Amino acid sequence: MHKRLKIYGILTSIGLTIVLLQGALVTKTGSGEGCGATWPLCFGEVIPTSPAIETIIEYSHRIVSGLVGALVIILAIWSWKQLKHVKEARFMSVAAVLLIIFQGLLGAGAVVFGQSKAILALHFGISAMSLASVVLLTILAFEDGKPYKIVARVSKAYKTFFFFVITYCYMVIYTGAYVKHMQATLACAGFPTCNGQIFPGFAGPIGVHFLHRLAGIALLILLLILMIWTIARFKQEIVLVWTSVIAFILIILQAVSGISVIFTQNELLSVGLAHALIISILFSVLSYMAMILLRKPQ
Repeated sequence: MHKRLKIYGILTSIGLTIVLLQGALVTKTGSGEGCGATWPLCFGEVIPTSPAIETIIEYSHRIVSGLVGALVIILAIWSWKQLKHVKEARFMSVAAVLLIIFQGLLGAGAVVFGQSKAILALHFGISAMSLASVVLLTILAFEDGKPYKIVARVSKAYKTFFFFVITYCYMVIYTGAYVKHMQATLACAGFPTCNGQIFPGFAGPIGVHFLHRLAGIALLILLLILMIWTIARFKQEIVLVWTSVIAFILIILQAVSGISVIFTQNELLSVGLAHALIISILFSVLSYMAMILLRKPQ
């Protein structure tokens, strides 16, 4: 059932992941001004002539973003029509369109008008939410037609804790993006100490970096608690057990990639991109858990 929609959803999810990685690459290489202050043109040209590497990175990101944006809108309309009997699909279709448009406007606004680093950091956070909405639409296409939906029976306290965790996860995503835009990735040398200090304070780029470290460690602890709670109290909810375990594994990998960025002096492009990719996948996993927890048991 919905075979073509399923395949299309998977391809769109992959495309959006590529866009997300391209955006991280633009930030990492400082290519945000690779096309000057013109949009959608690049230095006033449809196709830039004799482009520098920064121009190639920024221009290719614009092209792929535009194409994938169109794919997302088509997926949303298609899902709305094919899955109109699924309330979650209608909500996710609207969310996917709004998020991809907002994401594009933020990117264009940053080029033409310039934006504060706080707003630029929001761009990556919206990208993570956009990916999650497309992934959930694809999952809903796979679910439709099955005799039953996955529904979890958990305590109110568990739900409250979980939604605190996913909200906090988004905040950690934002602080990570802010670190990059503040060019504070290497502000703290070494780990676990920061420039040889246990507490370097919260002032300037060092403070921004150190705050993100603390936020990341706290997220790891929260996801550990979530996993243990799920396994200990709700082991009959197999999907929640597996997703909580996957979420914890992902945050461990995220921590390893973040520490690797520090010890490699941020010179390995693959490590930096992996750091951006893992946290985005983690947010999609948590979003799937959220969808399950919001369903009412029949």
